[in-house]
Amino acid sequence: MIFISTMQLTRTLERGEFYCPTCESIQGYRQRTKRTFLTLYFIPVIPISAPEPFIQCDNCKSPWDLSVLHIDQRTHEQVRENQFRNEAIRSCVLMTLEDEEISEPEIQSLLRISRVILENPISREELGRLCSVAMHSGIETQNYVMTVSKRWNMQQRLLALQAMFLAASSCEEEVSDAKIRQLGRLKDLLELTETEFEAVIEDSLMYAGV
Repeated sequence: MIFISTMQLTRTLERGEFYCPTCESIQGYRQRTKRTFLTLYFIPVIPISAPEPFIQCDNCKSPWDLSVLHIDQRTHEQVRENQFRNEAIRSCVLMTLEDEEISEPEIQSLLRISRVILENPISREELGRLCSVAMHSGIETQNYVMTVSKRWNMQQRLLALQAMFLAASSCEEEVSDAKIRQLGRLKDLLELTETEFEAVIEDSLMYAGV
């Protein structure tokens, strides 16, 4: 009986240092390639795929495309900050839509939150697109926040909480039960202490009317 199978082999081409986006610090790396071989009696004999190069962090072992070597720390931090602000406004949109509708005053409030609180102004057209995507995707606020907040630092979590609180409570005489339930879940979702949570809510009062 002939034993034929496949095997993926990796080898290191060179080493160096780079800014690892996962570790958020300078780390050593290995530039490696992986390639699939046809094996005969468990011995690799014929390559059946082209070499695939990648960068692997020595510390966290995360694999990266070769382009990561050309991203410096400052550039990466700016990309991460822009990503956070986009995720925060999406969280605010989902919070606003908890009662499955959005009013003109709430639209104006979201535009002001993006400009004043998140310092990432968006157009009415872009906000309309975000609302449309949110309504058709069916994603729940708590699930979205739980997923994206894992990469937020503490300052970002506090800022996002403030923005979501204002989105939930703006332009309404009475906050809906659905929004109250979601606000109650944010402390645990964002892994905040009771003191941190209450301090953010209290500080948000200075933006009453946003």
